[in-house]
Amino acid sequence: MSELEHFLAQWRQPSPTITVTTSGSTGTPKTIHVYKERMRASARATCQTLHLHEGQRALLCLSTRYIAGMMMVVRALECGMQLVEAPVSQHPLSTDVGEIHFAAMVPAQVWASLNVERERERLSHIGCLIIGGGSIDEALERELSSFPNAIYSTYGMTETLSHVALRRVSGSDASPWYRPLPGVTISAGADNCLVIDAPHVCEGRLHTHDIVCFHPDGIRFQILGRSDNVICSGGVKIQTEEAERLLRPHISLPFMITKRPHPQWGEEVVLLVEQTAGLSKQIDDVTLLETCAGLLPLHWSPRAVVRVSRLPLTATGKPDRATAQKLAKD
Repeated sequence: MSELEHFLAQWRQPSPTITVTTSGSTGTPKTIHVYKERMRASARATCQTLHLHEGQRALLCLSTRYIAGMMMVVRALECGMQLVEAPVSQHPLSTDVGEIHFAAMVPAQVWASLNVERERERLSHIGCLIIGGGSIDEALERELSSFPNAIYSTYGMTETLSHVALRRVSGSDASPWYRPLPGVTISAGADNCLVIDAPHVCEGRLHTHDIVCFHPDGIRFQILGRSDNVICSGGVKIQTEEAERLLRPHISLPFMITKRPHPQWGEEVVLLVEQTAGLSKQIDDVTLLETCAGLLPLHWSPRAVVRVSRLPLTATGKPDRATAQKLAKD
């Protein structure tokens, strides 16, 4: 039985709930039970916002073991779209899938498709593409900004049954601000972290660990990083994602910013670098540390470089922050 067949068998069961596993990007993955009716409500909100309708063709290239793939199936069912399956790989467009009106991908799939001319062409012809499961960095956003189709970055999590907000990254309507979907209210808690009120998809108010910044209109928002990804070194608070954003255009090796305990400063910043054939020998640790010191704010620079065979990622392709910290410590 394929993943899709297994999900559909679960979906057709009389039980009002279905079992979903979280991605585990900041800790151990957990299993939760969600109401099918709430998944349908989420699907209808997306279809309404993106003007999806019956008869269109939707591409499924994400695993239905996780909420992103599940919701693509539910959207197709709710909206009456034809579901087209593609390999769950970094190159879902390696084969001709025909005309696609709607698709969802993770950033790694989009990057891989951009680097193959035939796949890049197919990507540009997808009517509406949503990208989730990880942040879109500046380089990827620049690549997509001139694409003729409608491309969106999504904000959400397993607990919100996929995304609850979208922002356009292509065309004249591109924006750095996320806009909540219908029925979703966003606010900030006392810790400046995002609070989501979306009764149609999750019970009660959901307090996230995402540090939020609001547009003057009080509705649109940006995410600055996660509060649990803050490194406190010698009393200085360092946002992991912001440090990575500043370094990414200047470091050619795959890397992550992480931390480990320090007896004097409490925590110290560590640059976790993936050993890459042909490149790792060209950039030594001293050069990497000097590069970081010249680009980052005072006291943000890594104190050490730790090289690994592969950067830790979750099953859904997100940075595995918990494992990264263990690697840096060990």
